[in-house]
Amino acid sequence: MTKTDLSIEIAIVGGGPAGLAAAEILAARGRRVAVFDAMPTFGRKFLLAGKSGLNLTHSEPYERFATRFGAASEHLAPPLAAFAPEAVREWAEALGSPTFVGSSGRVFPTAMKASPLLRAWLRRLGEAGVTFHPRHRWLGFNGANLRFATPEGELTVAPKATLLALGGASWPKLGSDGAWVPLLREIGAEIAPLRPANCGFDVDWSESLVERFAGAPVKAVVARSVASSLQGEFVLTRTGVEGSLIYAHASALRDAIERDGSALLHLDLAPGRAQEHLLAALARQPAKASLSTRLRKAAGLDPVKSALLREVASEEDRRDPARLAAAIKALPLRLKAPRPIAEAISTAGGLALSEFDAHFMLTRRPGLFAAGEMLDWEAPTGGYLLTACLATGRAAALGIDRWLGGADEA
Repeated sequence: MTKTDLSIEIAIVGGGPAGLAAAEILAARGRRVAVFDAMPTFGRKFLLAGKSGLNLTHSEPYERFATRFGAASEHLAPPLAAFAPEAVREWAEALGSPTFVGSSGRVFPTAMKASPLLRAWLRRLGEAGVTFHPRHRWLGFNGANLRFATPEGELTVAPKATLLALGGASWPKLGSDGAWVPLLREIGAEIAPLRPANCGFDVDWSESLVERFAGAPVKAVVARSVASSLQGEFVLTRTGVEGSLIYAHASALRDAIERDGSALLHLDLAPGRAQEHLLAALARQPAKASLSTRLRKAAGLDPVKSALLREVASEEDRRDPARLAAAIKALPLRLKAPRPIAEAISTAGGLALSEFDAHFMLTRRPGLFAAGEMLDWEAPTGGYLLTACLATGRAAALGIDRWLGGADEA
């Protein structure tokens, strides 16, 4: 049975950070807001992000922060300037979640969890009059109206304005499954293909390396790609590599694989040790010493790094001190493919920014707005993703309020 609800002023489809941020702004302006989500509860991916410490934003100078969004940086500049990292911290503290700056410059709630902040946020929204509709999966349009599948049957909603905040396609079990793509293509919207971002990569490991070292961290290493050179750590997995240092290069590596079929990530396994000093130390090692002994005594490499070098470097490289020193300083790790988008932290691609006016309304469909990760932008981990979702949600809400005001005045 199909029911129709004509009483909703503003429908927000998607109960993640972008949708909730929009609801907060609109409710504060006296608008009647209903938030719909396919999941039984709201903010599920937000909660998962906070399991190991919710990274809200970053403390680096704003001029640098604003450049972290690649080709979309210029388009995202106005919403980010209106809700900059310091404003994010003030917002969290007002919800009872004071923050601190970690050693990396990343900003976290002192509780290191998302659940207290989300509970306070949802409570405040409810007190402001926002209504929540879980288990409502968006099915697309019926003319100007919205169709939802619900436990009671199909529902048609006729809002005055709609905000889509449906996320990308990473972690689909938490709600962001990319099912909106064909629904918006049906109305002619231009959508860049969804691709994994901040993801791991496949490597052709030997069985012996997988058996002994899958899950082991590779610490204190510098990774170089065409994008940058950064020091950090990553993890060897059964299928390849993942972790913060890999994610920092993921965009460039993914693009290189799409273009060339594979990508190289060069690893400096001994940061701070000059190649000539390594060569001298390796040359002094007894010829009968094992490779692991030579690497430990001459280069200070632990068993994980030694295994990685043995896996990647040729036998000729391992035997010759000069070539071995060069391999330690620039080990070429060949990556075959990014991990599936369902495993990625975030998504690249989405609704083309050219589809929108300055207020995040689709120009081809007045009254329909979008925000968050479903737009065509990407950013590294470090608080940039969440800040941009919050900022674009708030900016779209202001656009909705402005558009409705203009419609009322007309």
